[in-house]
Amino acid sequence: MTELLERAIAQLKTLPVAEQNAIATRFLAEIEDEQRWKAQFESTTDAQWDRLADMVRQEISAGDITPLGDVFPSEQ
Repeated sequence: MTELLERAIAQLKTLPVAEQNAIATRFLAEIEDEQRWKAQFESTTDAQWDRLADMVRQEISAGDITPLGDVFPSEQ
């Protein structure tokens, strides 16, 4: 176990039981979600990645995209 995780658990132990359980539930859900994503990525074939890349290229060519600057405007 890492030092950071040990520190987090030490702080969790100071919280009321209900809060500990709420955080533990979120933590376990996050781990399960990461495992699902990892399995999905690992099972993706080169042909599937190629089809995805082709779809993106078609969307770009057709102008069916939103520039990232519009989605995440800089705060200048």
